[in-house]
Amino acid sequence: MTRMLSDAETFVADALRGFALAHREEIHVIDGGVVRARPLDPGKVAVLIGGGSGHYPAFAGYVGAGMAAGAVCGNVFTSPSTAQALRVAHAADAGGGILFTFGRYAGDVIHFGEAERRLRDDGIDARTVLITDDVASAPHEQRDERRGVAGILCVFHVAGASAERGDPIDEVERLARRTNERTVSHGVAFAGCTLPGADHPLFTVPEGRMSIGLGIHGEPGVRDVPLQPAPELAVTLAAPLLEERPAGSARAAVILNGLGAVKYEELYVLFGHVVRHLEAQGIEVVAPECGEFVTSLDMAGVSLTILWLDDELEQLWTAPASSPAFRRGSVAVADPVARRATDAAPVREPRAPVAATDAAREAADVARRLLRTARDAVAQQVEALGELDAVAGDGDHGIGMLRGLDAAAAAADAADARTGIRELLRVAGDAWAEKAGGTSGALWGAALVELGGSLGSPEDVTQDGLASALTAAQARIAELGGAELGDKTMLDAVEPFTATLRARVSEGDGLTSALGQAVDAARHGAEATTAMVPRRGRARPLAERSVGHPDPGAVSFCLIVEALESELREQEQR
Repeated sequence: MTRMLSDAETFVADALRGFALAHREEIHVIDGGVVRARPLDPGKVAVLIGGGSGHYPAFAGYVGAGMAAGAVCGNVFTSPSTAQALRVAHAADAGGGILFTFGRYAGDVIHFGEAERRLRDDGIDARTVLITDDVASAPHEQRDERRGVAGILCVFHVAGASAERGDPIDEVERLARRTNERTVSHGVAFAGCTLPGADHPLFTVPEGRMSIGLGIHGEPGVRDVPLQPAPELAVTLAAPLLEERPAGSARAAVILNGLGAVKYEELYVLFGHVVRHLEAQGIEVVAPECGEFVTSLDMAGVSLTILWLDDELEQLWTAPASSPAFRRGSVAVADPVARRATDAAPVREPRAPVAATDAAREAADVARRLLRTARDAVAQQVEALGELDAVAGDGDHGIGMLRGLDAAAAAADAADARTGIRELLRVAGDAWAEKAGGTSGALWGAALVELGGSLGSPEDVTQDGLASALTAAQARIAELGGAELGDKTMLDAVEPFTATLRARVSEGDGLTSALGQAVDAARHGAEATTAMVPRRGRARPLAERSVGHPDPGAVSFCLIVEALESELREQEQR
């Protein structure tokens, strides 16, 4: 992925622009993703899909008749922001409701979930169906904890076909859920993928071996085994899927999916063995697909998906569809029309300016300086953070943190000089979440907003008030991320930091002294994650690989608070 790019930072925007030019009769680009060139008929349900980029044809390639009404497109392997999801939703809305459906990844769940909540607040019927087809990511009894891989195509098409024929949102949602419940996938990787602009892959597979249970965000598999010839590999891929075969199921939709670098001829060789093996198990293969459907940049890998059909699902799986990357049957193609005025989110009245106290404005000035300090600290460690994240994740943590801090610092610097700390941290937090995307972007953005809201616009910013506000920010992180102490997340560093700060302040320590001890506690908390087994996020399916390495989120939190404590100490000594 390093041969044809102009700038790694603009890779997604550049690719989306070229995609839209190649499919200008079908696709309309908006800020945040793409929608159909021709708006939905009034009253129809808008099925919206999305996630990070780097998976083409997912997600933009599946926008069209019988498929999605729009796709929200984040940065490479990074969930799109809430604001992006809202812009695409408002552009696609036809009055029949919004159904978000996407693979179950923490950042996507947070951002799309917040978009759903805001749409509902605006009176729009919005729902979400998570896709959880990857059998390698959790056992059957924890199916709801699985991640989504190539089985997303099954849900996209069934939901899209249901919406296309005019089903109400209750029915579209029911059918999407039923499809997910009856879809399973299993994959292997032969080589890792390389992020745009990077000079080495996120992971490697030893020569002569393959990695079973890969993810689609550059995550390695759960174990490495010797390479297998195609007939044996077909059995290996199908085995866990057949174990979850519903009683009485004899017909199945089958998808053999290339992850980016496996050539079509190789896929066809394997596909022949897959079909023969399934037929030997008494399974009739219905409307199969073999090709690239959900990729992982240039990863060399393959996955097998089975949708266990019943009569109603088979009717929808075989229904017509016409999108840039998935076509089936005959769909009447209408001429594109001018997009409606609803392409953008409704114009809202600007917030009435709030008169900030002198103390709140002074605190805002300090926050501006500290945001720049945090940005510079992360910039020095961005590659190290990425490498740490690549051990059991997708390797984008450093890039995402820097992108978020750049946006937050720029938004704070652009704010009016009379802005108080509450308003400043709100715009900085919103900018962080918008530009960084991903789980960490959502958590840091929400934490800044909560911190500012808790501080308010006081007559005096006290140490007790700051400690209480930081505790509120910690609670917001825990609420939004659903993590607890010991889950191997940033919370394992945040909680000891805030607890120590609060305790030292209550004992009468000065701010810099209390901060110094709080930073030490955070550092110990981050180091303790080295021995932990992850129970949240993308590292969870690769728990054993993560043991022996600290959590990237906890490490980046320590980097930031260490830099802030040093800056404040130097300021005090001047």
